[in-house]
Amino acid sequence: MLEDKNRQRTSLEKLGEFGLIDHLTKDFPIQQESTIQGIGDDAAVLDFKNKKTVLSTDLLIEGVHFDLSYVPLKHLGYKAVMVNLSDIYAMNATATQITVSIAVSNRFPLEALEELYSGIALACKKFKVDLVGGDTSSSTTGLLISITAIGETNEENIVYRKGAKPNDLLVVTGDLGGAYMGLQVLEREKEVFKVNPNSQPDLEPYSYIVERQLKPEARKDISGLLKVLGVQPTSMIDISDGLSSEILHLCQNSKVGCNLYEDKIPLDPTVISACEEFNIDSTMVALSGGEDYELLFTLAQSDFDKIKGNPNLSVIGHMTGAEEGAHLITRANTKIPLSAQGWNSFESE
Repeated sequence: MLEDKNRQRTSLEKLGEFGLIDHLTKDFPIQQESTIQGIGDDAAVLDFKNKKTVLSTDLLIEGVHFDLSYVPLKHLGYKAVMVNLSDIYAMNATATQITVSIAVSNRFPLEALEELYSGIALACKKFKVDLVGGDTSSSTTGLLISITAIGETNEENIVYRKGAKPNDLLVVTGDLGGAYMGLQVLEREKEVFKVNPNSQPDLEPYSYIVERQLKPEARKDISGLLKVLGVQPTSMIDISDGLSSEILHLCQNSKVGCNLYEDKIPLDPTVISACEEFNIDSTMVALSGGEDYELLFTLAQSDFDKIKGNPNLSVIGHMTGAEEGAHLITRANTKIPLSAQGWNSFESE
């Protein structure tokens, strides 16, 4: 649950807005040379010299993007940063700074926000980004988190969604579907808890997929890996809304089609067994589940030998002419049009 009922609760009113910001951000050291002025003035001052600046922002809303009945606040802070850093890495850039703005209702004591910011601090430390600004406000609808991520890169290294060509290979990092199946486990245990508040769930068999949901890791390593391999992607996107949605984004932006091969989609054994337990098709989970925060990219066929056999990368298809459209080639060798069935925050319940 949200917090231990016996813990000290410090009302946010005691600190005020500026006191709250000072308190929550006092232990964020500067790690980037490009950060000239961080928190403590009217605006941050950044100096990227001759680099290009990359910027992305995301909004996370309680009850829409997360459920605090099973999401620990420390994990939420960490994940909120990952969601944004993943967008920077999807541009083949280096993340350098973030700003964090929150709106909270009066049910949150200071100690709860300290937990949230401890997760943010862990992410900043691990991924070497500086917290350089933000805002706090009151909310009548629970907790809202808005994070903006800033990054840098040389112009020639930037990878957009629009560069894929017919015959390019379609490649994905890691494995897919874990975050969605972790969510199914957590939602199931929430319903069990409603019926029997004394029940203690055994999540050990599901530890990998639950961690994929609660504590995803943005793929900072891939840019460096591709550089070492001597590969420059022609297009790239991160997988936040499901594989099918992201493939269609690449196709639309690059004006190409795609053949995705079902038997090439990387699935962890834990995902496969969880899908069997929940009677859900594992391919549909990978296509539509989302929140994996892996990277999906295209590259020239001539680069295949450079990535062949790399455990971090899976070739899952190839791009075609736009007139051919985007299709899934099933294990039975049938061709099914891909549709964007990923998560949509504007869908009605």
